[in-house]
Amino acid sequence: MEASHTMGLLEKMKSGQNVYGTCITSTAPMWPAAVKKTGVDFVFIDTEHVPLSRNEMAALCQQFRSLDITPIVRIPAPDAFLACQAIDAGALGVVAPYLESTQQVLELVGATKYRPLKGELLKKYLTGELEIPVAVKDYVNSVNASNICIANIESVPAMEQLDVMLSVKGLDAVFIGPHDLSISLGIPEQYDHPLFEEAVKTIIHKTRSHGLSIGIHFSLEPQRQIRWMKEGANIVVHSFDVALFTQRLRQDLDTIRAAAGDLRSNQKEEALVI
Repeated sequence: MEASHTMGLLEKMKSGQNVYGTCITSTAPMWPAAVKKTGVDFVFIDTEHVPLSRNEMAALCQQFRSLDITPIVRIPAPDAFLACQAIDAGALGVVAPYLESTQQVLELVGATKYRPLKGELLKKYLTGELEIPVAVKDYVNSVNASNICIANIESVPAMEQLDVMLSVKGLDAVFIGPHDLSISLGIPEQYDHPLFEEAVKTIIHKTRSHGLSIGIHFSLEPQRQIRWMKEGANIVVHSFDVALFTQRLRQDLDTIRAAAGDLRSNQKEEALVI
């Protein structure tokens, strides 16, 4: 059941269909079943910025896999051993942060598509210096068939190397990191700035021209996801559990407070401005 679902997700991505997910930070035991009700294809588990232990990450991966939801883990650093650890824990997709070179992409491909090969022998297979034996090739293709290899593109140097990075065989998709990208561009958090918009367009168009899937992680209004889907993004990584809880609870309580005549102080200020 798991393999057929995961390959379904890969097939959707490779054929350019849209796939939908959100970022999960909560380890509460009832959370995966609640997320299942939303109809997401995958969950994005961030171990770079979120203080999740290896055990917690593994538990989340296993819980979501049991619910037929693909767990995609962003590892803390572009490290092949960390990528293998995430897959060993149950991740079916691995995102490596802040990639800026073909060598880093090649190492990520090696960790996700050639596992458990490592070291000098793997390097020689990846570079073509040695031909991988048929039996070994068949084995790694089989055990890694469900793994999804994703590069985080979030800097100007990465954009400058983008075409060659995207040419590495075995890469499946790109996630754009809008926050870090905006800072690298010199316009921190200015997501409507023409320079930021042009950079995102460039990354999306180049990625799609290489036949790869792409998404951008935004915790802001859904219209931003729609905007970039119109440019070609087919992976929707929308918001995260804490932001969604906060936004919805604030909205609901504001409605209740307004009906009761109990406006919050900042609501009163907003009303005066209007």
